[in-house]
Amino acid sequence: MSRQHLQSSLTGSPMTSAEAGRGLDYRPMAMMPDVVVLKIGGQSILDRGRAAVHPILDELRAVKDKKKLLVCTGGGTRARHIYAMASELSMPTGVLAALGGYVPRQNARMVQMLLANDGGIYIMHDDFEKLPLYFRLGCIPVMTGMPPFGYWEKPSHESRIPAHRTDAGVFLSAEVLGARRALFIKDEDGLYDDDPKKNPSAKLIPRIGAKELLKRDLPDLAVERVVIEYLARARFCKELQIVNGLVPGNVQRAILGEDVGSIIHAD
Repeated sequence: MSRQHLQSSLTGSPMTSAEAGRGLDYRPMAMMPDVVVLKIGGQSILDRGRAAVHPILDELRAVKDKKKLLVCTGGGTRARHIYAMASELSMPTGVLAALGGYVPRQNARMVQMLLANDGGIYIMHDDFEKLPLYFRLGCIPVMTGMPPFGYWEKPSHESRIPAHRTDAGVFLSAEVLGARRALFIKDEDGLYDDDPKKNPSAKLIPRIGAKELLKRDLPDLAVERVVIEYLARARFCKELQIVNGLVPGNVQRAILGEDVGSIIHAD
């Protein structure tokens, strides 16, 4: 009995080679480009409680019938506390990522419960492929912003803190769905050239390219640095928008496509 050989462009190609995959007719498909992927910040918004969270959820309710919303949540101060404790115990990066993922999941469940009467539904990473059904039913899917790397998180170059946290998960979700922009709801007006909470003279940067931003090597960024690195080579998600969710109307305007806040774009 002869062995059956399957003909393909990768037949016999070592997947460890730098040439692997080159020459393929690769044209990725934008699965759901009309979805607005947004993140409600943990420390910046959720940790502030009712006064900050409820007005933002009201703005989501106001546009839920106009836009498909995928709501992701950050971790906040409690996640930072876990990272600090685990680092003191000399835990590896993968353990920090697994432990730090619990807090944004708790926040996602709370946001889902607050949106329950409006179709809010909590989803796990394994439910991602069910998004078309949830949107058809008029739901507002709510999930953790933490990517599902867990114990398999890459070791960080500079510390044990996972490089892929909730900002990265939100960006990767937008890229997979084919969304043009990922929206980050913070407690600042956008991206600054320094931390405005520590430096009152920090200047707002309304618009900047990813490569230029990395070149500046600012001491503080409004989003995780790895997200800026990914943005420079993204296929679909070409913009990050950072808005101040504490200013009434900002979230709704951003969801509807206005360039409020700061825009970081692929060059």
